[in-house]
Amino acid sequence: MGIKKGRLLSLACILSLAIAGCGSNNGANGTNEGNGGNASPAPAAEATAAAPAALTKIKVALDWTPNTNHTGLYAAKELGYYEEEGLDVEIVQPGAAGADTMVTSGEAAFGVSAQEALTLARLQGVPLVSIAAIIQHNTSGFAAPKDRNITSPKDFEGKTYGGWGSPAEEAAMKAIMDPEGGDVKKVKLVNIGEADYFTAVKRDIDFAWIFYAWTGIEAELRGEPLDMLYLKDYAPQLDYYTPILTASEKVIADQPELVKAFLKATSKGYQYAIDQPEEAAAILTKAVPDLDPELVLASQKWLSPKYTDDADRWGEQKAEVWQNYSDWMYGLKLLDQPLDVDSTFTNEFLPAE
Repeated sequence: MGIKKGRLLSLACILSLAIAGCGSNNGANGTNEGNGGNASPAPAAEATAAAPAALTKIKVALDWTPNTNHTGLYAAKELGYYEEEGLDVEIVQPGAAGADTMVTSGEAAFGVSAQEALTLARLQGVPLVSIAAIIQHNTSGFAAPKDRNITSPKDFEGKTYGGWGSPAEEAAMKAIMDPEGGDVKKVKLVNIGEADYFTAVKRDIDFAWIFYAWTGIEAELRGEPLDMLYLKDYAPQLDYYTPILTASEKVIADQPELVKAFLKATSKGYQYAIDQPEEAAAILTKAVPDLDPELVLASQKWLSPKYTDDADRWGEQKAEVWQNYSDWMYGLKLLDQPLDVDSTFTNEFLPAE
């Protein structure tokens, strides 16, 4: 699961009235039809019970194909946590439009994105807000097969990197090469798009940018060990949140209770995955049968402790993480203006510790 182009750049089902801005209320449909105007009311014991409130249907758009970054969502759905909060959640893949577009357009109530994507989106006027960090620290980095002898960023020199054509790639490479005395201009950059990592390193490239929790674990299972250089270990400004959960400014303003309910259930789902990784892996495999059960289990065991890591609670975000990354991007002129961090993320809707 390398970082892909699709990652860098529901509410339609949450009572379509919310998106249209109508004033009707489809929340609880039960009306008390008890005994109305009957002259002789029925005994209390025979009173008709109120109909249960209808569940609010919403969509959650993933950033990519289902994987262990998303386990908490599937656990919350399977274990009934969403239903307990009055939600009927459909988890969908992003399609051609991408999760960010689905959320801002109202097609999905919530979505999975990443800090680097949201930073760029906000500065383009996209009304998207990060409402939770799925993983506390950046688990991505540059990976190479052991036989390429890339054990330091300086070793990128003379090698071929396979990416997707974003200027952020070379900038990230430079950020970790400079302190090691390396020269990013001595790296050959090749655009491999969405090509499979394992095929690409056998054919065209020496290293690529991956998430260890998926591609790195898959390499272990294949018996193809990697040298992994995590971005956060070399450049603190690159220890950003990826992935994150997002909502539109409209949903946050118009339906704050929906956001709270969604995060309350989702937080329980991720806590379940933290506490019971094997059972959580089984839930993901059941929901997405095409996934390799062995890979899902191994990935889940590796990733589960990293959901919360050193944070006080799952989902917590820090202003300095957003500030450090955006300042770095702005300093490189990859952003036209500084980011208004305070409007870009919120911890307001997370459940209390």
